[in-house]
Amino acid sequence: MQLSEIMTAGVVTAVPEASAVSVARQMRDHRVGSVVIVDPAGMPVAMVTDRDLALRVFAAALDAESPVGEHASRPLICGEPAMELDEAAVLMVQHRVRRLPVVDGESLVGIVTLDDIAVRTGNLEVAQKMTADVIEGALPQFYFHERG
Repeated sequence: MQLSEIMTAGVVTAVPEASAVSVARQMRDHRVGSVVIVDPAGMPVAMVTDRDLALRVFAAALDAESPVGEHASRPLICGEPAMELDEAAVLMVQHRVRRLPVVDGESLVGIVTLDDIAVRTGNLEVAQKMTADVIEGALPQFYFHERG
């Protein structure tokens, strides 16, 4: 299965100069957890998530009008429409990302999330394994902490 078969085509985007609060409102209005930051040509350059905004801006009591580009996650890892799901899964786990923008040449054409993989493939086991691998890579102390 290729990414083009499971990606969401409508990607919510913003420019790096957009305010953090305006991007948070975009997330609320579009019911998404992330916004892809694009350059003037529309090429994706970064991503900002609801977690990025909550922790890096609002919880830190920074100016909500500050440019969202200052708080976005980089480097941005992208896939291509013809990329096989297995290859994309490896890429997402390797880079510990839950969202993968899909780029065709110079154009942002979609996005694939771990939720997309679970829902659109019908394979909940694969999505659960990928989620566990992403979390384990990002938070090893959670998995390897002795409990007792």
